[in-house]
Amino acid sequence: SSEPMFAARMALSQPSLLFGTLEELQELAFIERPIRRSLKTAEEIDQLTVDEDLNDVERAVYLLSVGQEVQRVSVISNLPNLVRQNPAETFRRVVPKVREVLKGAGTEIQLSAATSFLTILQDDIILIHTHTYSILKTVLLHLNHRDPVVSNAWLETLLLAINALPKETIRQEVLNSLLSKPHLSQSLHARLATCRILGKVVSKFDSQIVKNELLPLARALCQDAESEVRVCMCRQLESVARALRVENTRMELLPELMKLTEDEESAVRLTAFDTIINLMEILDSDDRLHIVVPLVMSVCQVSPQVDDATVASLSFQFGKICSQLAGCLSDEQKGQLLHRFKVLCLTGLHPEGKQTNGNEESTLIRCNCCYNLPAVLLFSDTTHFLTELYPSFCSLCCDPEVSVRQSVAACFHQVVKLLGSNVQLVHKELLILLQDDALEVLDALMDHLEETLEMVISKGENSGPNNKGVKVPELLSTLMFAEQKVGCSLRWRLHEKLLQRYSCLARLLPGELLHQTFSPRIFTILTTNKVLPVQREAARTFCTFLRYNRKQEQRRDMMERLLHDLAQGRSYWNRLRFLDVCETATEIFSRKYFNKHFLIPALELVHDPVANVRYKLCRLLPRLRSSLRLPADKQLLQQLNFSVQKLLCREKDKDVVATIRKTVLELDKLDLTEPFHKRQEKDLLDQKKEKEETLLLEMEHLERQQNDEKMNSKKHADRKRRDNKTTLSASKSMSMSSSGATVSSGKEVRKAKLLRSRSLSSQ
Repeated sequence: SSEPMFAARMALSQPSLLFGTLEELQELAFIERPIRRSLKTAEEIDQLTVDEDLNDVERAVYLLSVGQEVQRVSVISNLPNLVRQNPAETFRRVVPKVREVLKGAGTEIQLSAATSFLTILQDDIILIHTHTYSILKTVLLHLNHRDPVVSNAWLETLLLAINALPKETIRQEVLNSLLSKPHLSQSLHARLATCRILGKVVSKFDSQIVKNELLPLARALCQDAESEVRVCMCRQLESVARALRVENTRMELLPELMKLTEDEESAVRLTAFDTIINLMEILDSDDRLHIVVPLVMSVCQVSPQVDDATVASLSFQFGKICSQLAGCLSDEQKGQLLHRFKVLCLTGLHPEGKQTNGNEESTLIRCNCCYNLPAVLLFSDTTHFLTELYPSFCSLCCDPEVSVRQSVAACFHQVVKLLGSNVQLVHKELLILLQDDALEVLDALMDHLEETLEMVISKGENSGPNNKGVKVPELLSTLMFAEQKVGCSLRWRLHEKLLQRYSCLARLLPGELLHQTFSPRIFTILTTNKVLPVQREAARTFCTFLRYNRKQEQRRDMMERLLHDLAQGRSYWNRLRFLDVCETATEIFSRKYFNKHFLIPALELVHDPVANVRYKLCRLLPRLRSSLRLPADKQLLQQLNFSVQKLLCREKDKDVVATIRKTVLELDKLDLTEPFHKRQEKDLLDQKKEKEETLLLEMEHLERQQNDEKMNSKKHADRKRRDNKTTLSASKSMSMSSSGATVSSGKEVRKAKLLRSRSLSSQ
């Protein structure tokens, strides 16, 4: 009863399972329809087919004449190659066709032609120079194209080609066309293009031509009715000034620039201010004193006339202003400049400093302050850092915007270098940035962490008796906290960078301290982290800590952990990591140390039951072989050859077999292929490493001797102190007894005298 019902249900459901419902089939048909439409018909394929007997030039002419747009674009894009292969025929037959096509062509063809013509103009073929005129004429013809995208593309082509063009060609074809046309009759776009071309060509001519022929045009464009043209020309005045001589710049150009700083449009005033600041380096001291200083002081005054854009530009240029004007400012002006910088550091912040007004311009100004902080610190004298700039620096380090804290973290190492022995003043801020919630801040700090820590630890420990100095344990715990926070995130690249930077601690801190704090954590990352680049960087950092540790017992303990947990680990993953450690160890340690501690455990993995481990060992064998030198390492070489023979004879995994056969060929060629000078360089580097390791052992021996001497001297001092105490106590007891005897004898004398006197009195 139930079985027929079940069979009936299956029969009803089968059509829907096999073929689907009618709606689903219609949806599939709708999806397939555009795919079918996109396929070419036989007629379209015939139109796109070209006779195979045509050569490259004939094919290009044919396609430009009767081909479709996609074919024309392809030919024009390939034009530079045609010119290189057959310049004479290409210029005679193909380039005229391209000019014809460009007359009514669309945007795609125009952009392709602009790119190809630029490549041709920049190409270094002598024959092309004879045809430069024809190509340049085409470029200049399309500068005034109605489509702004196309005209800008042709303008960029001309500007980039000017560097490659001969001076005479530029003078005849470009300058004459610029100077012959009255600029007032041209369109806005044409006048803007003239400004940019003018700024580009001035560098090709001497100062006399620039003064007599180009400067009048530049002045006229600076006085244009459109503010956009004035801004564009003002941007080019820096190039014009550098092409002129200093006296011409002073007499002819600076007055024009000063007029532009008083322009009615804020964009023009801003550009003029930027241009004058950029020209400071070529101005003499009088111009700086009488022109630049008053301008800067007027901008530094907080007034309605100074707009936000100029303030933002001031914040960006502040470091350059301080460095260039340091010798021209009075003490009062220096004070005003510093005060303005402090105000800029707080731009957009509410009085309590925890919130902002959300204005991007304000955030940008504070970021610029971070960028210029080292230059301002140098300007204000680092000895006055605590009173002058520390509050501003502290505010920037605790800024509510991540981008500002990121900017101050990026320049932290420069501040630390400038502070020198007063580095302990910013120790708290370093800890704050290391504990920042935003990982972008930590990333910026990591870029120069080694320089920062080197200054903080070396200078901080040597601070004077009145200074608190740098607390190394607190710094270490903060670094550990930062690593754990990054390790818990998904930012594995930052984790890799952080471990790489932490390896510098091996030479900055005592190995014993690292052995207690960092080494266990690095080893945990090495054995538990799942990201391969992070594991490899952890291996490198662990090997670096092992390399610079001066305690024999601690080194032995670290090696035992590597062998027990990795080389002999239960997980094949850990055994693979040991081979990664070996690869890193060949770069960090000397051959002698590597062969003594790493080579045999690595070769023993030839018996590993997992094929992946044996495969990785096969890949590592050439590196292991390069660490051996005969005749000293004869036995180790025999053992390595024995391992290779085992793999050749017993291996069953096909990938491992293929790899070991390939490796055997590499091993045979290893001694023959390496040049002698390369081998000599490696030997010298290895000798240096071995010497350093021997020196570390000697330092450990000396430290142990010094500690023993200290202990002995301490014991001797304690013994001497005890002896002194016993002699003192004995002398005291003797003196006490002697004094007691004298006292008692004195009492008896007095008693006898008293009795005698009494007896005499009684008598």
